[in-house]
Amino acid sequence: MGYEVNGATIETNEKGYLVNIEDWNEDVAAAIAAAENVTLTEQAWDLINYLRDEFINNNGNQPNDRNIVKAMSDKWGTSVNSKDLYSMFPMQPSKQAAKIGGLPESRRKGGY
Repeated sequence: MGYEVNGATIETNEKGYLVNIEDWNEDVAAAIAAAENVTLTEQAWDLINYLRDEFINNNGNQPNDRNIVKAMSDKWGTSVNSKDLYSMFPMQPSKQAAKIGGLPESRRKGGY
């Protein structure tokens, strides 16, 4: 499996996660989001960029939904709940946004 982006094939594993994090860019994210039926709003980008920053700059950290809710509440200056995140990423925000962000699949079980 892979994504065709700007004439190049981006290699993925069987679940659609990038094999090489270095292959990621915003065009790749758009291709993955289209395949996932996700609209990339400004808030969706905030979440994707937060997950990328945590993974790349915090020793491979992959925040769970509770930590994402707190971080997005702080970023957006409003009370965010998991329902808000699931409206953007219906297949589990921490995993689907990470996939679109070119990060490896999380091995943890999820939510809270």
